[in-house]
Amino acid sequence: MRIVVTTPTGNVGARVLRLLVQAGVRPVALLREPARLPPDLSGRVEAVRADQTDRDTVLRATAGADRLYWVNPPAPSGTDPLAQHAVCARVVADAVRENGIGATVFQSSAGAEMRHGAGDIDGLAATEEALDATGAPVLHLRCGYFMTNLRMSAGDLAGGVLPTPWPLDHPLPWVAPRDIGDVAAARLLGPPWPGRLVQAVHGPEDLTFRQVAEVLGEVRGQVVQAVHVPDADFRAALAGAGLTPPEIDAIAGMAAGLSNGFVPEQPRDAVSTTPTTLRSWAAEHLRAG
Repeated sequence: MRIVVTTPTGNVGARVLRLLVQAGVRPVALLREPARLPPDLSGRVEAVRADQTDRDTVLRATAGADRLYWVNPPAPSGTDPLAQHAVCARVVADAVRENGIGATVFQSSAGAEMRHGAGDIDGLAATEEALDATGAPVLHLRCGYFMTNLRMSAGDLAGGVLPTPWPLDHPLPWVAPRDIGDVAAARLLGPPWPGRLVQAVHGPEDLTFRQVAEVLGEVRGQVVQAVHVPDADFRAALAGAGLTPPEIDAIAGMAAGLSNGFVPEQPRDAVSTTPTTLRSWAAEHLRAG
């Protein structure tokens, strides 16, 4: 089976790639810099230099593919994230349609079901719609809030603070990217499915930022206080860091759009619940140093 993997050095893609290799598949890895692949995968992976916004390159790289794992890559700094999503949506839809790819697993997000009003997630929603329009089998993985996002707060955590634009008592499904990779690989290697499916990946439990701060405090052996950052202040901080208005809208729009009573379309159940707890993840990655 010929399986193409995008973003193969990312938090999720790297896990998908390694699981496919361990399953006896020689996956095709699309990436800008093939030299970034781990040395131990040399000869076990077909590395293809590709920019996912380059239609011709992607079509050539996915020719003959039976399955495709697609992630929209981050937009280059200073550009419009939603414009990048739109380009990627057209490219992947053309690849699926013209190459007759048997099934695609798309890494989407909780909130994509809103279609509009959720910042950067609107770009994932547009990609879902583009893939749906091909009529080919597609599975949208609607993932929860990545635990790895907490790494961006490492400096604040050292001072005992966890700042967030999310309401402090708003529960979110927290998920480890490794677990998303496990689900994606299982679906890529599993039996075919007809038409369009949506599968949530919600982690083991929903947590508010107050609860997250408490867990992090226990893991780090210090008091950690969650602090709400109002939308206007959050946007001002992003602007102060040099982000453009489209970038600010994409980032701030996620919390602003999903804070007011949003409930994921897919319920938490045996299919959507994954095992890695925030406590175990934090113990490995966010211990006080």
